[in-house]
Amino acid sequence: MNAQDLKRQFLEYTEIEKGRAVKTVENYDHYLTVLFREMKISNVSDITEDRVREFRLWLNRQPGTNKATMKRRTQNYYYIALRAFLKYLRKRGIEGLNPERIELAKLPERQIDVITAQELARLIQAPEDAAAKESDPLKKSMFLRDKAILELLFSTGLRVAELCALNSSIDLTRDDLSVRGKGEKVRVVFLSTAAKESVSTYLKSRKDMDEALFVDGRPNKLHRISPRDVQRHIKKYAALAGITGKVSPHTIRHVFATDLLSNGADLRSVQALLGHASINTTQIYTHVTDAHLREIHKKFHSRQQ
Repeated sequence: MNAQDLKRQFLEYTEIEKGRAVKTVENYDHYLTVLFREMKISNVSDITEDRVREFRLWLNRQPGTNKATMKRRTQNYYYIALRAFLKYLRKRGIEGLNPERIELAKLPERQIDVITAQELARLIQAPEDAAAKESDPLKKSMFLRDKAILELLFSTGLRVAELCALNSSIDLTRDDLSVRGKGEKVRVVFLSTAAKESVSTYLKSRKDMDEALFVDGRPNKLHRISPRDVQRHIKKYAALAGITGKVSPHTIRHVFATDLLSNGADLRSVQALLGHASINTTQIYTHVTDAHLREIHKKFHSRQQ
């Protein structure tokens, strides 16, 4: 069957039936377009193990950043798109290469950015200190907003896009909050007392009627805050707090996860709270148990001398 027609139907299925973001669909389109071009795919029957192997070799020789070859993580995006396409064909009963034959390149263990509890406390305190010194109501409100953002990120482990999508109709009388994450999946996250108090204080300082929970802008030009805005603000507070390492909204999500695990939470529960589709994604945080394992070994192993 014509591969291009099936690719178009697959992309429509991914967006409409699977509920994936438009950006994800655009990425799949790009990866499959390159893959079909280089593999010289006209029909589904042209997708063979030999051609996939030839494409792997071609892709591995493509330039990446800083004149190096393409990173394996980037190469895997092409294989993930192909595997998803082949699974779609199988779902429709169309004969084709078994998607399980598409293996991903092995990657080095992922390093995650974390900050200490002391650094986190200084980070959250930074906008509050700035608000205390500010006399201009609008500027003060923006500092209160940033304090609320930091408290909410640490309390919930939200992705920055999920945070930015929240509306001011949030019910602060409850300790939980339903959010719509990747793939339009809804999950429940939980609000700490500090987060609720910070959000409430910020909302009371607002004079506008915008539906967005967090807004950014100047007088008479307010708009929903963007992920890029949040990243920029957090980077500024990290510098004020004297944190030399990389700090981003995702760093706080990492701290949220490691905090739960180091205090005894199980991996499945953390997976649910983070909204990870696969437990494999959550397993990057298991390094936080290393210290506990070291203590177990020290206490119970017979040869400690």
